[in-house]
Amino acid sequence: MDDQRDTRQAIFRGAMLKCPSCGQGKVLSGYLTVKDQCAHCGQDLSHARTDDGPAYFTLLVVVAIVFPMFGLIYSLFTPRPLWVALFMVVLSTALALVLLPRVKGVFIGFQWAKRLHGF
Repeated sequence: MDDQRDTRQAIFRGAMLKCPSCGQGKVLSGYLTVKDQCAHCGQDLSHARTDDGPAYFTLLVVVAIVFPMFGLIYSLFTPRPLWVALFMVVLSTALALVLLPRVKGVFIGFQWAKRLHGF
């Protein structure tokens, strides 16, 4: 290895959906499709292999946020269960849709920083 790559910076850039190498180009084309290469610096991104990791971590974060809210809502209010269920379904879905591409970017940034899968 000729040079060290800053893991924290690469992970942060990935979370912002930017290229882990330059921080300028986008890492994803569309919602979850990884670009073949960065349009700004030319970094080859085709090596990124995230598989199911981002989905599992996104689920972990969503559950860690939403589950305690049930107890909080029921301890502060006496809501109707149907409204709570509908609210939680909408909240969980929205949160997962927002977090999933960012978690995938974090995985790509980490892989790039640690030179995994051919980076």
